[in-house]
Amino acid sequence: MNILDASLHIVKEEGWQSLSMRKIADVIEYTAPIIYEYFSNKEAILLELTRRGYLILSRDLQIAKSQHDLPAAQLEAMWLAYWNFAFDNKELYQLMFGVEMNCCCDLVETLPESQSPFAQFSEVIVDLMNIENPSKDMICLKYYTFWSVVHGLISINILRRGYSDEMNRQVLREAIGNIIKSIEKA
Repeated sequence: MNILDASLHIVKEEGWQSLSMRKIADVIEYTAPIIYEYFSNKEAILLELTRRGYLILSRDLQIAKSQHDLPAAQLEAMWLAYWNFAFDNKELYQLMFGVEMNCCCDLVETLPESQSPFAQFSEVIVDLMNIENPSKDMICLKYYTFWSVVHGLISINILRRGYSDEMNRQVLREAIGNIIKSIEKA
């Protein structure tokens, strides 16, 4: 097991607050100083795990998009893939967006991979808008409308304050559908 896999294993078993260099060393059966040869500190491990999360999310979004031809269907599939990523990779999602833990957000923004989901969604939003040269602000507004609803619902459920999975999916699909309709009418 490598350092990153060991870190995720610890977090899945004990939570982010339990992650330490010593515990990682115990899991991989090395001494703590060996880990420092690869990562300067725990924050460096967290940043690399965050990068890994964004790579997985970007791949999932691309797969979802590729399964549809129409922008509306692509957006719906991509946001559902985003939702699925959040719960299939709950610990990474928490790290990436600071849900139930401190986020090293300033450092995350320096990762080129962290910009990929926005770029992927923006491309499809522009296609759906079907207007020539939409402003960057207009695209951002549509993206953040989607993201605030989806991320908010994910966060509510990660904090265990949501309703049944069936109800969550219904809310998710209805919200995505209504935002898509508002873009198509604009």
